[in-house]
Amino acid sequence: MALRDASPGGLNAAVEDTLLQRLVAARWVLGAGIAGLAAAAAGEAVSMPVAFGLAATLLLAATIPARRRPVAAALARFSGGEARLSAPAPVEGRLSALVRALPEAAMLLDPRGTVLVANERAAKTVASVKIGDPVSFAVRVPEVLEAVRAASADGTARRVEFSERVPVDRWLQADVVPIRFSAGADPGRPDATLLTFHDLTQQRRAEQMRVDFIANASHELRTPLASLSGFIETLQGPAKNDTQARERFLKIMADQARRMSRLIDDLLSLSRIELNAHLRPEAEVDLVTVIGHVRDTLSPIARERGVEIAFDAQQAPVAVRGDRDELIRVFENLVENALKYGGSGGKVEIALTREGRDVVASVRDFGPGIAPEHLPRLTERFYRVDTAHSREQGGTGLGLAIVKHIVARHRGRLSVESVPGEGATFAVRLSAVTERGE
Repeated sequence: MALRDASPGGLNAAVEDTLLQRLVAARWVLGAGIAGLAAAAAGEAVSMPVAFGLAATLLLAATIPARRRPVAAALARFSGGEARLSAPAPVEGRLSALVRALPEAAMLLDPRGTVLVANERAAKTVASVKIGDPVSFAVRVPEVLEAVRAASADGTARRVEFSERVPVDRWLQADVVPIRFSAGADPGRPDATLLTFHDLTQQRRAEQMRVDFIANASHELRTPLASLSGFIETLQGPAKNDTQARERFLKIMADQARRMSRLIDDLLSLSRIELNAHLRPEAEVDLVTVIGHVRDTLSPIARERGVEIAFDAQQAPVAVRGDRDELIRVFENLVENALKYGGSGGKVEIALTREGRDVVASVRDFGPGIAPEHLPRLTERFYRVDTAHSREQGGTGLGLAIVKHIVARHRGRLSVESVPGEGATFAVRLSAVTERGE
């Protein structure tokens, strides 16, 4: 939409209005100057022709506009000047406010690539942005600078996606949009260029996580499925009449089938937890009862491994807001992990402590511990410290991921501490229900 009347009549009217406004604004200075010249002429200090010449010079000077800053002058030129708009705010102020209000990082450039306006997001997204500097000082991506140059030349919008590795890995999308402020402007060359940046980092990371998840899940299912297929073919062929081989193969097949079943159950559980991640459970649950139930359930497995599960189930109730089944799943996974990977220590300790308004439930084993480089990745899906040992123990690689998501749904926090050779401690921090039910 044109901001300037391009017709000759409209242009002459605009010029007349502008000259009149300037004369009115300078009326007191003009009056004083002309009065002084008249007095001088009356006193014969200057001749009448000289007085008339000086008065004409004053009138001409009053019609000359005040000097603008280069950026403000450029914005006023692009927007058609203040005379054609009835709003009291200057047009350059409106343009600046518009660019600064954009939700994305944005910069307005003149045809030469000079930065006229930049919002706060632009300063946080790219390098130092200064008004009046070339855009190349702030943006050091050749593809983006080339898109700005080309868009300023032919008036065609462009989009560029690029990645940066310093200071952190991130992916950005730059949109270069030419702008024309006048309807009669050259169609091939815009008056200005709007450069915006959209952060794609979270989107790209989510896509990569999805790809990794599908690849890992497919791999975890493919291994037992291939094993089952191979044993079935063997039983149908060479071992068809071998009773001893058949019994051994059927046992292995049953183990592989259970492994696939556990994996599918864990995947479904993880999906359900993520689906309800935004809904915080509100039921009141006694952690003493929950942990006592987990200890009783896993005691037979612990006895088989020669491990003692220590927990004081006689202490006073400790209530939290949560989902009882999900909290049972949390402590089942943590205690099972302690039995599988820290059972060599012969003991697993479960403790409940109050810290202010929080409850901290910890599960500690006395096994070999976990090396420091593994700790940050323990809750990643399918991440294993020792893949072979984990599969031997029947692990799916999703147990701690499920724990992390359940704790997050309860608005709690999971922490892991371990010293190699001294065991590991997994602690879950949850908000306690006070006596007043807050």
